[in-house]
Amino acid sequence: MFSRSFVKRALSGLAIAGVLVTGLPLLSFAQGLPGLTIFGGVKGEDNLNYRLDFGGRANVAGERYRLRLPAKKMKLAVAQFSIAYPDYFEGEFDPKDVEVIVKNKAVPLQEVNWNKENNFIEIFPTDPVPAGSSVEIQLANVRNPDAGVYYFNCQVLSPGDTPLLRYLGTWVISIGNQ
Repeated sequence: MFSRSFVKRALSGLAIAGVLVTGLPLLSFAQGLPGLTIFGGVKGEDNLNYRLDFGGRANVAGERYRLRLPAKKMKLAVAQFSIAYPDYFEGEFDPKDVEVIVKNKAVPLQEVNWNKENNFIEIFPTDPVPAGSSVEIQLANVRNPDAGVYYFNCQVLSPGDTPLLRYLGTWVISIGNQ
């Protein structure tokens, strides 16, 4: 009745169609989470996880960035976090609405500085964050910039360290139009 090659092609077509149909809702669900970079970008071991709580829509105020550092990256205690972002990032941060979360508890902060001219945020915990801790830096009340991809680099300073920041990784943050 049907040739074997026709059946194979028909089944292949149905399989591809099924993947596309089931994958489309996942694309909209994935907004606000780190994506997959195929060409270029940050090396896999330097790519840090993040979440945008309110969808990462362009030119919208009130966003919350959850920038995560896994325990394996925290090899030494940290007395300062420095987050550098590109000069074309035209969003706004609220230094009064920054938290560092360790073991589901907010760490008391001594100071948070947003250096707009040089494109970085410095966060100084009151006490150093212990080595081997999973850390989440929450930047709340952020006004997102235009749609685009923005590389946020994380550097840290350990207590008693030579005053040179050490690179821990990069959050590749995607802001979209929706």
